[in-house]
Amino acid sequence: MELKSLEEGSFVAPTAPEQGQRTFGGQFLAHTLRAAQSTVDDDRFVHSTHSYFLRPGDVNTSTELVVERVRDGRSFSTREVTAYQDKVEMFRTVISFHVPEPGLDWSPPTHFDVPGPEAELISYNEFWESLSPNLSGPWYGRKRPMEIRYINPPKLPEGKPITEPQLMWIRLSEELGHDRQLHEAALAYLADATLVDHVLLPHGFRWQDERLDGASLDHSMWFHREPTADEWLLYEQRVESTSGSRGLGSGRFFDRNGDLVATCVQEGLMRWNSKHG
Repeated sequence: MELKSLEEGSFVAPTAPEQGQRTFGGQFLAHTLRAAQSTVDDDRFVHSTHSYFLRPGDVNTSTELVVERVRDGRSFSTREVTAYQDKVEMFRTVISFHVPEPGLDWSPPTHFDVPGPEAELISYNEFWESLSPNLSGPWYGRKRPMEIRYINPPKLPEGKPITEPQLMWIRLSEELGHDRQLHEAALAYLADATLVDHVLLPHGFRWQDERLDGASLDHSMWFHREPTADEWLLYEQRVESTSGSRGLGSGRFFDRNGDLVATCVQEGLMRWNSKHG
């Protein structure tokens, strides 16, 4: 999460911890948020982000982040952040910050009758590796600093539609201390985990299918309450719609009290290549 400042409004983010070919989208989400946070007053915290994945990033290349100060009002600030690799634009986001203030507080009462994170649940890394030999290559995500314990992984055989929400416990695997802005950036990092992977489930396919050319297209997120990203959060993911070679997934983060912490939506490309009959 540590960025190097080049000049006012310009930063360099470190390379990705994993290998592979594409930068994990959560890294763009987190680093651009951290860059924007560096340009607002300390009393302002993120409440929404709206982002576009423009090109696949290179995990071995550092990223330059350029922040534009769009507006600073009495209680809201807006920033646009563009991420470049080798001077080519990879990612762009608009981020809005708000000074916390008292107001009406409500969300629908929510209860999930699911085992807690202390139960013997399969990790996401274990689930991914269990798909072998169906995988076309190694799973590099195991190096990401996050823990995921999957409650109801999609174990039905290919061809069987799965439409139920996907549920998992998730947290950052490193202690973050008491810096609220750092926890917000960490939650943005977690939000990209598996979210778009599930848009193929209603059709009986899996995101890991080598016949699929899939990629994240855009991502929006709303922060409702102060997050604690290094403690277990329940991540509920749903498929909202698929059409036109695109799929839309939604996600909601709940703390262990059942309070809604954040909501996100993400759209992905789901285009079959010539090998698909």
